Amino acid sequence: MSWNGSPQPMPAAPRIRQIPGIGPVVATAIVAAIGNGAAFRKGRDFAAWLGIVPRQYSTGGKARLFSISKRGNVYLRKMLIHGARAAVLRVKRDNAPFGACLDRLDARSPKNLVVVAMANKLARIAWAVLSSGNDYRLAAVAA
Repeated sequence: MSWNGSPQPMPAAPRIRQIPGIGPVVATAIVAAIGNGAAFRKGRDFAAWLGIVPRQYSTGGKARLFSISKRGNVYLRKMLIHGARAAVLRVKRDNAPFGACLDRLDARSPKNLVVVAMANKLARIAWAVLSSGNDYRLAAVAA
């Protein structure tokens, strides 16, 4: 509460820590790296900057997607992938809202691909929370 009684907005790092799979180290690293996320137009741009989106080669109207590009911030990418690995194990155990999407992906894809997909999702959610200034809402993920 401020001196006039109105609630102050929560700082950025605690807002990001509400996301499953993002802890204090990752949250502070993200905030230190991108601040409020204004440098990126959308969440995919932030994920591409981290290097956790598929590398793409397109010609003749046919897009081919390869493995992750591994360009960008190595430290943040590594930390997000470790957090995603923990989140994937917890989601499977707790049947969290991420579960349905991850279960379908897990049935047809290798385990590490599922972990990287979850890291990509965590990065996009973190950018959305930072850029909007709102708290993380679990219902927004389930939709």
